[in-house]
Amino acid sequence: MWTLIVCSIVKLVVQVKLLPTPQQAAALEATLDAVNRAANLVAALAFQRRCFRNFDLRRHAYDQVKAEFGLAAQAAQHVIKKVCDAYRTLHANLAGGNLGRPGSPRRVKAEAKPVSFRPLAAQPYDDRCLSWQHEARTVSIWTTGGRLKGVAFTGSEEHLALLAAHRRGESDLVCRDGMWFLHATIEVPDVPAAAPEGFLGVDLGIADIATTSDGVRRSGKGLNAVRHRHRALRRRLQAKATKSAKRLLKRRRRKEARFAADTNHVIAKQIVTEAERTGRGIALEDLQGIRERVRLRKPQRVTLHGWSFHQLGGFIDYKAARAGVAVIYVDPSYTSQQCSQCGHVDRRNRPDQATFSCTSCGFAEHADVNAARNIASRGETGWAVSHAA
Repeated sequence: MWTLIVCSIVKLVVQVKLLPTPQQAAALEATLDAVNRAANLVAALAFQRRCFRNFDLRRHAYDQVKAEFGLAAQAAQHVIKKVCDAYRTLHANLAGGNLGRPGSPRRVKAEAKPVSFRPLAAQPYDDRCLSWQHEARTVSIWTTGGRLKGVAFTGSEEHLALLAAHRRGESDLVCRDGMWFLHATIEVPDVPAAAPEGFLGVDLGIADIATTSDGVRRSGKGLNAVRHRHRALRRRLQAKATKSAKRLLKRRRRKEARFAADTNHVIAKQIVTEAERTGRGIALEDLQGIRERVRLRKPQRVTLHGWSFHQLGGFIDYKAARAGVAVIYVDPSYTSQQCSQCGHVDRRNRPDQATFSCTSCGFAEHADVNAARNIASRGETGWAVSHAA
């Protein structure tokens, strides 16, 4: 199985920080509270009537939402669409088995009640409710108390330039830790991918986050140490349960995620830069559903479920698309047990995590490097098959 990633547009999300005055911040907070109370009402109505399609649900909820919560027409429609999107995500998770098997407690709990929204959950805005003044670096945004004009925003120069040139579609108003943000979607034309001269195979793992077929290994030791330290600290603070401990927990809750994302960004950039420099494509493993397939001891499950391989793959995808580097996903079956020299497959070829020694031809190599070479070879085969067709 091969999945070739080819696209003409790269969709990215740019985050800008709003700098509202205290009065503007109060109006934004009141608006999020109103639209999310309305969303909870619509979600309950949809659950009661078993009506989850946007157009059908609008007939039941549109007038009531506008009258009861004082929402504008566009805001009311966005609330209904947000509810439908939430149910679509829930049903996709149920169908995919992400909430357990039928009859499991977690699945039964998810199916037994309507979806709900936090008081300050994000709200989408379109161009009728939100307008940008890029030169003045301000936005005009709809609120339940009227239109707010001249709300200042800031961000990195690179992101602001992309926003001014390529913004498309809706933007989300987000409140996080008392700060206000707009998440805007941009569509950047990608660079046409040239025919690759071979492929750079990338093996993703836990001990080594990413290992390339060139033999370069990005160790996961530092990242795993940070995660273990955060996990132990959370355990101690949760056991303490004092007000100061809860404040510290709240302040640190996203620190680990930011560190992991930064690590993945750095690794992805290095991999894409090397592939671009050498004129090669990038071959990755298709690891969808790995959490359900892999059977591990209980202490290892925490590490696996905290492993952000999907995020790293996504970073490589979009960075490669912007650099004109081809990306192909290959079947990961037996890549760690197959000899990259003679092709012999045997469980005994890999006696431990780091060692590969072929029982047929005697070839020896680091296990992750050998797996990455197998992935690169499958990438070349998949590219040839897809382009021959």
